[in-house]
This record gives sequence, structure tokens and C-alpha cells, in this order.
Amino acid sequence: MSFVTPTLLQVLPSIHLVLGLLLAAWSLMFLMRIVLTWYPQVDSASGVWALVIWPTEPVLSLTRRVVSPIGGVDVTPVIWLGLVSLFRELLVGQQGVLSQILMRAQAVA
Repeated sequence: MSFVTPTLLQVLPSIHLVLGLLLAAWSLMFLMRIVLTWYPQVDSASGVWALVIWPTEPVLSLTRRVVSPIGGVDVTPVIWLGLVSLFRELLVGQQGVLSQILMRAQAVA
């Protein structure tokens, strides 16, 4: 763990927390986008739904260019929910990289 400097060890718990919260929020937004596909009559440009659509639409629109709807159903939110969940688990999950660095640093200290 020679790349872990004392300064990084001080900042790493905050990075771990913020990254975990951001990835969890993004997962929740993609889950809400999946639910929104069930109700096409909902005006998604107004209210709370705009807060869900604004951060997710850029990546979904790029993915829609590659993955077309299957049987008329947009599957891109499902794909991104899986990817964000995977990244969250790999980085800040119990066996995630940042979690392991934090645990080893605490064991050494």
C-alpha cells in the first residue's frame, strides 16, 4: 500500500462516503426511470420527475443509440441500473477497493 499517503488516508473516508451516496442516488434515479417507463402518460418534464430525468437522460440517450428498444420497451435504464450497482459494489461495497484500502489502513494504524 505504498501509494496510500497520509493525506489520502485523511481524505479517503470522505471520498468513500460521498461516492457511495452519489452512486446510491444514481441507482435510485435509474430505478425511478424504470418505473416511469410503465406510466407513459406522466408529464416527466415537470415537478420531481424533472429532477430524476435531468441527471439520467444524457447517459440514457447515448445508450439508446446503441441498444434499441426490445419489443417496444426501453431497456437502457435497466442496463444502467446494473452498471451503477456493479460500480458501487466494486468501489464502496464490503469487498470494494476503497473499503479494502480503508480497512487495511485502520488495521495498520
